[in-house]
Amino acid sequence: MAIRRSTQKAQVIARLAQVAPPGEQFVACVHCETGPSPWWGILLDEIPVVGMVVQLMRRFYFVTLTNTSVVINSASRFTNRPGGVVYSFPRNGFPLVAVKRARLWSSMHVMLPGSSKPTRLNVDRYWRTELDQFIGGLPAPAVPAQPGAPVVTDQQVPPFR
Repeated sequence: MAIRRSTQKAQVIARLAQVAPPGEQFVACVHCETGPSPWWGILLDEIPVVGMVVQLMRRFYFVTLTNTSVVINSASRFTNRPGGVVYSFPRNGFPLVAVKRARLWSSMHVMLPGSSKPTRLNVDRYWRTELDQFIGGLPAPAVPAQPGAPVVTDQQVPPFR
């Protein structure tokens, strides 16, 4: 079971390198989970059955930005090992609806195929540096404007290791 970010990212890169075209460069990788705010999960854990249902409904993903695309892999609930590719989008066509950068739990709302409303992807503080790299690596029109937040432009972000 990988605990360190660097090990988890290396596993994601190894998994994606098997299906990526030659010359694909990996820019940023973020671990996230779906569902309501994790704060609700903490509160609902006090109610035995409800807390378990909320936890079982969560899905875990790795969202990876490359030089040409954004790839979403599934992640194992217990070991955080990357699974297969669930979604893939062109870098300029990533359907990012909103980004909220918070002190502990940041979130991205992404319009996934087959969904009628945006899916909330919660990002732990542990992955905030990677989230900043991910958002900074997206083309400017793909990043929605946030009130009071600096405008993010297309930056040259060095590939991670």
